[in-house]
Amino acid sequence: MAATRKLGGVESLAELARGAEEILIESDLAARLALGRPLRIKAGFDPTAPDLHLGHVVLLNKMRQFQDFGHEVIFLIGDFTGMIGDPTGKSATRPPLTRDEVAANAATYTEQVYKVLDPELTRLEFNSRWMGKMDAVGLIELAAKHTVARMLERDDFHKRYKAGKPISIHEFLYPLVQGYDSVALKADVELGGTDQKFNLLVGRQLQQTYGQPPQIVMTMPLLLGLDGVNKMSKSLGNYIGIAESPLEMFGKIMSISDELMWRYFELLSARSLGDLRHLRDEAARGRNPRDIKFLLATELVARFHDDASAERALQDFIARHRDQSVPEDLPRLEVAAVDGGIGIAHLLKGAGLVASTSEAVRLIQQGGVRIDGERVDDRSLTIAVGMEHVFQVGKRRFARVLVTK
Repeated sequence: MAATRKLGGVESLAELARGAEEILIESDLAARLALGRPLRIKAGFDPTAPDLHLGHVVLLNKMRQFQDFGHEVIFLIGDFTGMIGDPTGKSATRPPLTRDEVAANAATYTEQVYKVLDPELTRLEFNSRWMGKMDAVGLIELAAKHTVARMLERDDFHKRYKAGKPISIHEFLYPLVQGYDSVALKADVELGGTDQKFNLLVGRQLQQTYGQPPQIVMTMPLLLGLDGVNKMSKSLGNYIGIAESPLEMFGKIMSISDELMWRYFELLSARSLGDLRHLRDEAARGRNPRDIKFLLATELVARFHDDASAERALQDFIARHRDQSVPEDLPRLEVAAVDGGIGIAHLLKGAGLVASTSEAVRLIQQGGVRIDGERVDDRSLTIAVGMEHVFQVGKRRFARVLVTK
């Protein structure tokens, strides 16, 4: 456990603001930090899938940072809102989860969250504790504190309304319930992704309506998934789960593009900004990006498993690629995709590794094609936009290829 630091005043603001996309209002946060009392820091997580992934860790890291400064962190599991279904960013009504599905997913969250947060300093809450007790009269009173016009200001609602796509009444309840959570918890600060800004501001407005000081809203950037295009999501399959095996986690991290690696360092690594600048300088002077990525993969695997597991994953990865005799000075090529991806045969032809797609198919069938040292058996394999890998054909033909739009 990291030693808890003395409650900081304004001097802790710069560190707490690191990596944040927006703070509303930063002067309010500075004023509350100056009071010298522990602040209540709230972040909500809807248990919509069984496992947490590295996208969730962006918020968890910030929560841990507040913990280390002595503030009260509330990890809120939205077991009630999970049954509504968060419409944020959705172009159609999202099916709500059943009570049993929510309960099962919530159980795994409580097991995994303490891989980042200090269990002794974390307050675990479920919003069904107060929303489950609210009767129809209370819900009507809550609904009366917001307008349809304000709801339609939200980008996804506005687009669906203009396009004539249905919006169910229960979807309007989601921002209201999330906002009321802040009232129930008397939150000083609420953390969320940039896509949650509207909901977080509803909480700020509702607190004022209920006579409470409005919470400070701190939004964090969304972590792109393995495809480098969409935010990390279990439903899109572009995620790295924090409960995955060390070997699987290490391999997935090594598969991200060299460009995306820096974003992962910024949002997930505990390294200082000075360390990251030093690594960027080394890359600019010619250090192999793969070796820098080793540092990221080793750090994250060690955090969610242990140092020994991280070292074994590193050595396993090196051993599996050692015999490939990959040239150190591979040029970086780009091949354009169609409709979000490109078939392996077309990619190999586009990269100049084969003369034709039929040659590519034949070589795949013969076991002569590898991606990052792993043999390719599926001739229909599609490589997504944003993915970068080392492709090998035969013993001597190599190319580092980034798939672009």
